[in-house]
Amino acid sequence: MEPLVLERRDLTSLRVAGAVMLGIGVVRPLLPFDGGAPCPFKAVTGIPCPMCGMTRSVTSVVHGDLGHALTMQPAGIVLVVLAVLLLVNWRLPRRMQIPIWVPAVLIALMWTYNLWKYATGRPT
Repeated sequence: MEPLVLERRDLTSLRVAGAVMLGIGVVRPLLPFDGGAPCPFKAVTGIPCPMCGMTRSVTSVVHGDLGHALTMQPAGIVLVVLAVLLLVNWRLPRRMQIPIWVPAVLIALMWTYNLWKYATGRPT
């Protein structure tokens, strides 16, 4: 199986997406309404998707509440760390190869965690 290859322009796009994500995490608690969009998968099936809780997790990490971030979605901590690394590392490599199984395993772990929370009645 071919690895996932990210060229420099892809990494720049990820840097911009990371900056936007961190900015939303900073501003979200200041909004007079809940700024999170409902999950379409959960709305249809009643079961949380792998990404459920990610917005609240990232917001919690940005504001220093790691305990709440772990409760909502531990991958939010990883995502914030990766975004910060992309922002502070100005000398990006020309290309980066990621084995294709890495994103698949991460999504499977995220979904397993959310399904465990769902099955045990914890907040999703």
